Amino acid sequence: MTLSLALTAAALLAAEPTNLPAGHPTLGSESQPPAATSQGLPPGHPTFGSGASGSAAQGPMPEGHPPMTGRVPPTAQELLEQLDGMQGLREREKTFEIASSLGKLYYTNGRAADAIPYFLQAEEKGKATRELFLAQRKKLGKAAVQGPAEANCGFSATTPVEEMAVTAQERAKKGDTAGAAACARAALEPVLEVESMRANAFFLSGDAAAALKTYERVLEVSPTYADALFGRSALLYETKGEDLKALQAAHEGFEAFLAAHPDSPRATLARKLGRMTDEAVKAGGLQKWQASRAEDRNIRASKLNLSPNPMMAQGPMAGGGLRGGGQAGPMAGGGDNTAAPTVSQETMQAMQNVERTPEFEAQLTQTVEQGEELLAKGRYDEALAAYRQVMPLRPDGRVKAGLAWTLVGLGKPTADRVWGVAVSSDPAAVDQLGETLKAKGDANGAKALWTKLAASAPDYAAKASLQAKLSQ
Repeated sequence: MTLSLALTAAALLAAEPTNLPAGHPTLGSESQPPAATSQGLPPGHPTFGSGASGSAAQGPMPEGHPPMTGRVPPTAQELLEQLDGMQGLREREKTFEIASSLGKLYYTNGRAADAIPYFLQAEEKGKATRELFLAQRKKLGKAAVQGPAEANCGFSATTPVEEMAVTAQERAKKGDTAGAAACARAALEPVLEVESMRANAFFLSGDAAAALKTYERVLEVSPTYADALFGRSALLYETKGEDLKALQAAHEGFEAFLAAHPDSPRATLARKLGRMTDEAVKAGGLQKWQASRAEDRNIRASKLNLSPNPMMAQGPMAGGGLRGGGQAGPMAGGGDNTAAPTVSQETMQAMQNVERTPEFEAQLTQTVEQGEELLAKGRYDEALAAYRQVMPLRPDGRVKAGLAWTLVGLGKPTADRVWGVAVSSDPAAVDQLGETLKAKGDANGAKALWTKLAASAPDYAAKASLQAKLSQ
């Protein structure tokens, strides 16, 4: 998390009635004693501390910089905990910058669904500008929209969205169609970023239809916007594999992405998906394409570097999952929505490009721990929901073990297959899950797990002395 984002959220919190424990200092207070001043700071850096003398000694702070209090900015988790406790925060009026910062804070810390309302609030600030831009662009006809510098919009990197919108409106009132379109488009750039992130948040939350609709809104303003162009094409392929028109649109989208962004880190992936969509269209749909390529499926998987792990090989990208009308979304499985989360390797790669901050990793670990706690209490349906959230982002032995034992507990048809994958790939992780269950008070569950593990992996059982655990 950046310092500016932390300060933005901290400033918002400081302006509210306190929800802090009794005796806790007010955020942003200047009454705190100054911390150790200059050790390790660059030459000329202002002294940390709340008094005016430190700032005066080192020179004035940049305009708009918050007072230096000597305290370390709060962590993302601390901010989220305080934000969660603020009554009416979502409904309160906010500037674009505040609303988008809050959305990004939730989004980058693994809480995609919670980010969506803030992203929507931020986008609302750009609604009038969006309408203005579309109208002015229509008036321009085939003429290209100028850049903000060429149109002399006078914007800087820190010009607020609302201020840029006013400039665009003034140009339009004067009849300056080209200038209004250029300035409105520049004002919409941060709005498009937020809107694209909202589409990603819908995707991560399992709402593919809403994600598609939101990507298309971005592309209406900017037809070559990288994230939206790639995301829409990938989702069309993932969720509409038997709709030839949608598949063709996906293929064209990947081609357009490559033409507009040939040096993108996702160019190789877009090229692969573009070839796959083209072949699927020619075959009459993904199911027919699969049938015609059954004999060389393993070769195709090798060329695409797909994981041989059967937990991943049946995802939507491999032709399984959603083709029969099942629930749409990145976590959906084929026909049985309690099966292992079936996410393709391509989608996995895209999801794993999300910035893996320490806070994000901590959130994943916390979710895994919640799953284990639920397992120990026999609450298998709730445990499954936790593992489905984590599996696409951290498919390690610990998560596979928990997911496998969850499906065994639910008695699902996929349980034996998923259990076999977990045991063959990391029997020690399955063994450790037994220890975790026992430590959490589920001794019977631990013994049942070890008994099944001993039968499934006798060599490991002998090496790990599982019989000794079972006799305790």
